[in-house]
Amino acid sequence: MGSHREQYIWKRGVKMAINCYKITQIFPNSELYGLTSQIRRSCVSVPSNIAEGYGRTSKAEYIRFLRIALGSLRELDTQLIITKAVNLAKPELFIPIIKEVDEVQRLIIATIHKLDK
Repeated sequence: MGSHREQYIWKRGVKMAINCYKITQIFPNSELYGLTSQIRRSCVSVPSNIAEGYGRTSKAEYIRFLRIALGSLRELDTQLIITKAVNLAKPELFIPIIKEVDEVQRLIIATIHKLDK
């Protein structure tokens, strides 16, 4: 079993987190302890849980951590939708990041299904 860093799903999660950080850098300072902080926590939680689960000893534990990552991803999706709705940044800036969230979600669900067979 190789490193979690070799896993495509982890790499995509890290890329998504970096892009979330970039978009939150343009939010107003008044949101630093609000949505900015929540988005950053959620986005970092996704690849962190993928990595933690990958290092566990059983497939069941890995699946459990993938489900936790999926929960964080759904929190992130909700936070991005709210952020877009309250105009913290130009709406078109959210299109690529929301697509990325959808893609990472698809990857996590596919991985869970593959491991759960």
